[in-house]
Amino acid sequence: MNNYILNLRVYGILITGSKQVLVSDELIRGEKYTKFPGGGLEPGEGTRDCLKREFLEEMNLDVEVGNHIYTTDFFQPSAFHSNHQIISVYYRVSALGSFHHLLKNKPFDFGPEEMKQYNQNNEAEAFRLIEWNHFSEESVTLPIDKIVCNILKENNQ
Repeated sequence: MNNYILNLRVYGILITGSKQVLVSDELIRGEKYTKFPGGGLEPGEGTRDCLKREFLEEMNLDVEVGNHIYTTDFFQPSAFHSNHQIISVYYRVSALGSFHHLLKNKPFDFGPEEMKQYNQNNEAEAFRLIEWNHFSEESVTLPIDKIVCNILKENNQ
């Protein structure tokens, strides 16, 4: 087996009171991905603290981290680094305030600010809500996110 570097990722599932699911549309090195908000665990950080930090950094939103939903239980290579194995941890989160970040109405609706970010570091990110009745595994791009989507739908969470 190859010598893989473990890459631990933490994601938050935020479902509003009106049953809308928060997703992040991202443009990374020219490729488009729709995924759950979150990111990489930093050294010395717990998974719940990581998730709080990620929401604050990416959306300027304080969240309460709730129940654990899923942790990757199969081998998943990274889409970005051939020598990385992805372990993803998913939690339910609740917003502790209102959204300060502008939510988009359509996928990959990157405005001037997002494109400025893309030009600086080859990544752009925009957030939007998907109605629960329109939310399915087809709504997200990454294989582990698809599993989590199915778990959510099966449990009507």
